[in-house]
Amino acid sequence: MHAMTIHWCLLAVVFAAENATVLPARDTLSPAAPQTDDERKALAGLTWTPTEFAVTCNEVNGQDYHAVLRFPSPLETGDPANDRVALLWYRAAHVKDGEKRPAVVVVHESGASMPVGKMFAKAFAARGVHAFLIHLPYYGLRRENRKDLNEERILIAIRQAIADVRRARDAAAVMPGVESSNVCLQGTSLGGFVAATTAGIDRGFDQVFIMVAGGDLYTLLERGQRESADLKRRLDEVGYTGDKLREAMAAVEPNRLAHRINAERCWLYSAEQDQVVPMANALSFKRAAKLPDDHHIRLWGDHVTTILYFHPLADQVVKQINSK
Repeated sequence: MHAMTIHWCLLAVVFAAENATVLPARDTLSPAAPQTDDERKALAGLTWTPTEFAVTCNEVNGQDYHAVLRFPSPLETGDPANDRVALLWYRAAHVKDGEKRPAVVVVHESGASMPVGKMFAKAFAARGVHAFLIHLPYYGLRRENRKDLNEERILIAIRQAIADVRRARDAAAVMPGVESSNVCLQGTSLGGFVAATTAGIDRGFDQVFIMVAGGDLYTLLERGQRESADLKRRLDEVGYTGDKLREAMAAVEPNRLAHRINAERCWLYSAEQDQVVPMANALSFKRAAKLPDDHHIRLWGDHVTTILYFHPLADQVVKQINSK
């Protein structure tokens, strides 16, 4: 028997005890060749050798989502609980038997309970698009050892988050009823930064929607208020200042790879009075990605109050996803 066949058989036996469906998947990661040394270095820290991997799918009852998907992170940290990525599957509503619908991987904000990420996932599903809410490193089902998450590990976790989001695309694509050629990406705040960097690796996601995020992470920490200022203070306390901080932020900087994004398939949503992610940082990413003016939607309000636009934003994203 072929070694890979044995591998999948063993996995099926292991996860049968969990009453899970096991589906084979394979990374479609395919970055275009870098054109500069800086581009090569940026990609080297965020990519891996594509391989086959197993996706387990457990149905759930009594929740607002329908199933939990688990798969191995392509960039391991040595923490078994954290290194098994989790996706909550909110199935598309109003789907006919046998019909395939587009999907969107939703990347949540920094809040521990992920309220905005959950809101978007539920809204997309209610509008007929499969939504897969990823739990970023040390969040949700991956937070068993969150008490050990120090500032240095946070920087490692951001790199892992970017890789996990890219692999999540391929995990979602093998699910029954998903239109595998139309899997999109949406992220808010912290999730927006992760989505922005992920989108620059390759063009695996059909469309990308980045909300209240941007680029130039170093100056964001230097000038941003509230959550940005708090993270800067914590990093200062463990010695991440000056060039050391600049180097750490460069490893996950959206602007380094933004020119690789398909600008016609990417939208940026910004808050005019945002103090957490100042407009200057949003414009920095817009320029780096060469986004057309009509792909940068500027909303009146700040980092939090733009939630008032939630339903129109969800409508617009779904309309765009369905326009393919």
